[in-house]
Amino acid sequence: MIQATNLSKTYNGITVLNIENLEIKKGESFGLVGNNGAGKTTFFSLLLDLIQPSSGKITSNGIQINTSEAWKPFTAAFLDESFLIGYLTPEEYFYFIGELRGQNKADVDALLEKHEDFFNGEILKKKKYLRDLSKGNMKKVGIIATLIGNPEVIILDEPFANLDPTTQIRLKKIIKELAAMPDVTILVSSHDLQHTVEVSDRIVTLEKGKIVGDIQTSPETLKELEAFFAV
Repeated sequence: MIQATNLSKTYNGITVLNIENLEIKKGESFGLVGNNGAGKTTFFSLLLDLIQPSSGKITSNGIQINTSEAWKPFTAAFLDESFLIGYLTPEEYFYFIGELRGQNKADVDALLEKHEDFFNGEILKKKKYLRDLSKGNMKKVGIIATLIGNPEVIILDEPFANLDPTTQIRLKKIIKELAAMPDVTILVSSHDLQHTVEVSDRIVTLEKGKIVGDIQTSPETLKELEAFFAV
């Protein structure tokens, strides 16, 4: 599904990402972990054509990311609040994304109703602009917006940050439900090792831009990761 080959990104002579080969299979629930500066967000930014690679390429479903836009209809992502449109209300934003993804108002309303508990009564019908929401509530909007239109690839950068414990638990349930769908590939990066282990079939560890670990999750995975980062 997703293939990175000889992929690198360099800023001012400093290489921040250098991945020789990485394949993420269709239907995989993929976790990406690493300390600050490890290259997680850089990798996601390359995967979304937000930045250009210094060398190599990424393909998604056989489509080279930086030379075609044909991957966009089946891909959805939320990296941070810059993905939102601050002068819209949450409802206006959801309907806008729905139009982009060929969904009518009823389709969007059905999705919002399904995830009403995730909003915890703090998002809809409040007549607030997105720019006036807390970081946590902005994140709730961004995450649910990625589900509009049933995308095949979903990319979430630090989805658990700024969320209260109840919402984190609800988010894990959502991600696990997505992961159970054979046609949905979900990529999550997080500093929270426990949450990442719980929602991922496979975890790749990045350090200084390079892959230093690639494991299928098991009952021992959390201890292995904690031991790695404790050094």
